[in-house]
Amino acid sequence: MMIAERDIKRIKEFFELSDNDFSLRKYHKPVLVYEVADDKVRYSLWEADILERFGLKNVDGWDKTENVAFCPDWMRDDVDEDDLDDIDLDDDDL
Repeated sequence: MMIAERDIKRIKEFFELSDNDFSLRKYHKPVLVYEVADDKVRYSLWEADILERFGLKNVDGWDKTENVAFCPDWMRDDVDEDDLDDIDLDDDDL
């Protein structure tokens, strides 16, 4: 299932980590549409009004594929924010 990310900071973070040259300047309101499958992220950029007009359910393709290791944590399903709170950062135990 494709997921739409509208947060511009997250979109920029994705492209910085994946080291791809996408020019966001040509988009008025960019939306990153992606799908995580088999340790790969398949994605494309859409203009928000076009995506709203045709709907996310009608997106059936992608422009590029990236290894999930080079993508932000928020794209992966297996990262749970609550698990990060359980990490003990105190150096007293050492």
